Amino acid sequence: MCGCRSVPAFLLLLLMCAVASADEAPLAVTGATTITVPQARYLYERGAVFVDVRSREDWQAGHIRGALHLDFRNDFDLLQSITSIKADTPLVLYCESRHCLRSAYASLVSVLWGYQHVYYFRDGYFAWMLQDYPMTFRTVAGTLN
Repeated sequence: MCGCRSVPAFLLLLLMCAVASADEAPLAVTGATTITVPQARYLYERGAVFVDVRSREDWQAGHIRGALHLDFRNDFDLLQSITSIKADTPLVLYCESRHCLRSAYASLVSVLWGYQHVYYFRDGYFAWMLQDYPMTFRTVAGTLN
């Protein structure tokens, strides 16, 4: 990557302050391409790496089939250590919906780390799910009374 092993804290703080009061995630992230559900599906079919940046609990409940899970708050920095993901690998970063800011943060950080093909899937997992696209769900065992 660019040699930036971590994003300066002040840049993240600045971004977080800029969107902290927003009801929705930003429409765009500098250096990333904002994509729609059909565009995400197109990239999925062509082998782009999908990165789910939601919490472990949300990930376990369900996610886009084949996606990599890197919770933005806990282990997103591990992205840099995955040797199969190169600077020119297409990355699709997503959260639950346009009301989740994690994918915007992750997209900005990925751009700052030197990834060249960063796709910000703003509508996220719920929009993907509504289209009945490939997903993995947790199996819930139990009985109903």
